[in-house]
Amino acid sequence: MNIIESFTPPLINGVSASKVFLPNDLTVNTVFEYLCQHFPHIQSSEWQQRFSDELIYAANGEKLKIDSIYTPNSHIFYYRFLAQETHVPFQHEILYENEHLLVVDKPHFLTMTPTGQYVQETLLVRLKKQTGNQDLTPIHRLDRETAGVVLFSKKPESRGIYQQLFADRKVQKIYHAIAAYRAELHFPQILQLHLEKGQPFYTMQINSEKPQNSETLIALLERNQHYAKYQLKPKTGKQHQLRVHLNYLGIPILNDPFYPVVAHKADDDFEQPLQLLAKEIYFIDPVVNQEMHFTSKFELTL
Repeated sequence: MNIIESFTPPLINGVSASKVFLPNDLTVNTVFEYLCQHFPHIQSSEWQQRFSDELIYAANGEKLKIDSIYTPNSHIFYYRFLAQETHVPFQHEILYENEHLLVVDKPHFLTMTPTGQYVQETLLVRLKKQTGNQDLTPIHRLDRETAGVVLFSKKPESRGIYQQLFADRKVQKIYHAIAAYRAELHFPQILQLHLEKGQPFYTMQINSEKPQNSETLIALLERNQHYAKYQLKPKTGKQHQLRVHLNYLGIPILNDPFYPVVAHKADDDFEQPLQLLAKEIYFIDPVVNQEMHFTSKFELTL
């Protein structure tokens, strides 16, 4: 039992292994059969390739083959790589790190973690390759379209403490956005709305019948005849909150592919980044007991 528990699958090209439990299933004879059944959205040829590439491990670290016998009440590890992936031609920058935290300036168009058509071209995998730290985990998230400051945990033992900071709303965030200027709107103003899942499923919508569950303080920083640069201070952290709030005011963020209408762009279209930037973040660090304040080096300009 100690041998099984002591195996930690290696970091391969920045990618950590995924773990799958093998239940007491009597309908399959091999691990390959089970994986094909358990993940019906993944083609069997892809699993064949992963076995061929020696990317599937038993709990004890043994590399499994396509005919390896299914062992119930155990677990396996597998790795996910994509045959083709669109390169994101923008670089992140590490702004600060200590024993527990990694603070990163994320560029536009870079997805935070592996999902769908992105594995290598994600901030987490790039950082794992750069640092060799398999324990790196984002403490909060930014949309693929949004640039700016984001925090990563370096150690599992302190991760929960930082996640709790966000849950308790003890982290202050300041965003910048470029959107249309409308003279009839007055700032600063506090916007409070009820946000819920919309259609398509990856968008959010406003429900005026329900009590407010999102709040943003919006201020005007500068403007020209047609556009303005806004400062946004969210008190809550709902998905797409800032994008939906500005759209509600009739000033959707410039180049927003979702609001007011969904406009699908090609994966390799990097021409018009969403004009939303996580500019600053500050909090009292509960582990080292000092004030932390980080600022993105990116700038949005009118």
